[in-house]
Formats: sequence, structure tokens, C-alpha cells
Amino acid sequence: MSGLERSVGDVLRISRPNARFQQWEALLRNRNKRQRAGEFLVQGVRPISLAVERGWPVRALIYDAQRPLSRWASGMLERAGAERVAMAPALLRELSGKEQEVPELVAVVALPDDDLGRIAVGPSFLGVVFDRPTGPGNIGTLVRSLDAFGGAGLIVTGHAADPYDPKAVRASTGSLLAVPVVRVRSHREVLDWVRRERAAGRPITVVGTDENGSADIAEVDLTGPVLLVIGNETAGLSAGWREGCDTMARIPIGGAASSLNAASAATVALYEAVRQRGRP
Repeated sequence: MSGLERSVGDVLRISRPNARFQQWEALLRNRNKRQRAGEFLVQGVRPISLAVERGWPVRALIYDAQRPLSRWASGMLERAGAERVAMAPALLRELSGKEQEVPELVAVVALPDDDLGRIAVGPSFLGVVFDRPTGPGNIGTLVRSLDAFGGAGLIVTGHAADPYDPKAVRASTGSLLAVPVVRVRSHREVLDWVRRERAAGRPITVVGTDENGSADIAEVDLTGPVLLVIGNETAGLSAGWREGCDTMARIPIGGAASSLNAASAATVALYEAVRQRGRP
């Protein structure tokens, strides 16, 4: 073992940017590295707590080697069963992606499988498809709304931003650890899944959103199992999704705005579904 990295008891201590540190740092900026390693970085009290509480495989918990641990951090280290890494504060700041603040903990968490079976479909199913999103922050914001309104899961289709990009993880404020997010190459795979669910007695209605939709969102029945489809921030829904949706709904807007942000549109549609179902 090199002088850059040494293990004392059950704790790995890293004081300089060795290969292990560089591997984790690459998870911040390189989607392919995240995919090959099968892991991503999580920070913040609520996100890390949710990861541990929900049983996510936490591979390592990294903490400031020069700061006394809080009761919360000590509890996470005990409960997670992960490798413990004491890191120099300057290096930990780099892993956080922030210039000033040094986080108390950074977690290295395993990526989940992209399996539609992770999304449970029941009589009150409410899910969302985000078609080819380009902004990771929009993905995180949409996951947060989906969590807030009791949604079952998010499906990200096509060539899209990465839900496990640090911007998406931060924007979700922990909801990415609470709501299943599944990446799928094509709308065809999702529509095949919908057909299988229907054949099993779960009649999902696929509702697209578009400014030229045939009915206002409030006029569309969203009380049964519903899969809402939100389009790309600039181009909207693909032709394949337009054909695959059972109905196209519009969200009436006014003022000088030409359209709603994609995550905002999803939030409005989710609220309307919950309103129709009689839940606050």
C-alpha cells in the first residue's frame, strides 16, 4: 500500500489525491465512469439518511479526517455497514463539488438496475415518463415533485441527461433515493411494459402533455392508473411518444410565457392527478 493511502483499524485514511480518490472524483463529472463503476456520489443529511434507511448498497462513507463526527454521522457509519474512509478536508471538498463548504459525509452508493419491474403498479398508480431530458437539474426537480405527490416512479427515455449526475442528485433533495428511477432506451420498451401491465389487469392510461393537446389537463380523467409523459425541454415529445399516448393534454397558461419548464409542467399534471383523486 502506498504512502498516499493507509488503513488504520477499520478506517482507510486518504491524505493525497491517490488512485482511489481520483476514481471517486471521476464520478462527479463522467457519466461513463459512473456507469462502469456502478456507483454515484450522495451528500447531505436527508439523502444519505434515505439511502441507508431504504437499504441502498452504500459502498463507502467518506468523512473529514480533521472534524469530530456528529451524532448523525456516527450513526450513519454504524448503520450503513460501508467502508469507512477518513479523508483530508481539501480532498473531501473536491468530492462535494463545492468550493467553500466541506461536507460532513459523502456516500458512495451503488447504481440500481434499470429494470421497469422496480416500479410497482397498483390501482392508484401514478408514474411519469421524461422523454429525452437534457437538464439533469430538471430530472432531479421532477423526481422531487413525483415523490411529493405520491408517484410510483420515473422513467427516463431516449438519449438523455443522467439521473445520477450530481446536479440531478442535488436537485432531488433526496427523493432520488426514495422513488424508483429507470432509464430506458426507447418508448417502445415502455409501451411494451404498459401492454403487459394491461394484460395483467392493470389498465394504465398513457397521458401525454403538449401545448397543443386535445383537452385541458383538468378535463382528462386521471383517477385510474396513469402514466404521464413529459417531453424534452426544447423539442417536446417525440413522434413515437405522440403516437403511443392514449390522449394528449394541455396545461392552459397565460402571460408572456410561451411555455412551462418541463419539470414545472410535470408538477402541475401531478397535482391535478392528486386533486382528482381527492387527496391533499
